[in-house]
Amino acid sequence: MGGVQISLTLIIIIFTCIISYQGFNNPQLRNNFLMRPASVKEFGQYYRFITSGFLHGSWLHLGINMFVLYQFGEQLEFTLQQHFGGLAGRLFFLLIYLGSIIFGALPSFIKHGNNQYYTALGASGGVAGVLFACSFLYPWSILWLYFVVPIPYIIGGILYLFYESYMDKKGGDNVAHDAHLSGAIFGYVSIVVIFLIMSPNLFQAYLQRLLNGPFS
Repeated sequence: MGGVQISLTLIIIIFTCIISYQGFNNPQLRNNFLMRPASVKEFGQYYRFITSGFLHGSWLHLGINMFVLYQFGEQLEFTLQQHFGGLAGRLFFLLIYLGSIIFGALPSFIKHGNNQYYTALGASGGVAGVLFACSFLYPWSILWLYFVVPIPYIIGGILYLFYESYMDKKGGDNVAHDAHLSGAIFGYVSIVVIFLIMSPNLFQAYLQRLLNGPFS
């Protein structure tokens, strides 16, 4: 009899909660792991592109990110395993999540590479990537915005991009909106590329699902 297999999504959530909790209580660990573009540029500390995604600024920040990751990560991971097998599906999921975290950190590295005081942290880029990957696979599934307003994934994603783009240009709220944008773009592009390479027929099926609209 096989045991119950824990999802990679849940493993990431548990690991992120542990690291974030340690960061709350250990300033040295937090300082060593967060995204500091100047340290990456000067000392080659490229690991910060990933480790920063496992730290959070507060319990609220952590809770929101992990809730969204659980909600959409499980769905994405299951779909990828269903189509490509357990191992490959998990690897593709990991590629999307970590790739979105890394890609999400690129704008801050480019813009603040010479600013020794700039820091960033959080899994928002990775979470946005997972959410947008789901918006390609299930564009017309319903997302309950604020638990009240029903909105299709793809429409919610488009509104999200407009909002993040506007807030990034506006600035002044100490939120790395460019990381959300970059992570979201990577997530969407990566899921498209994975299906195009691994199964063009499945890509066509998902694309047709998008084009058919919500009432197909």
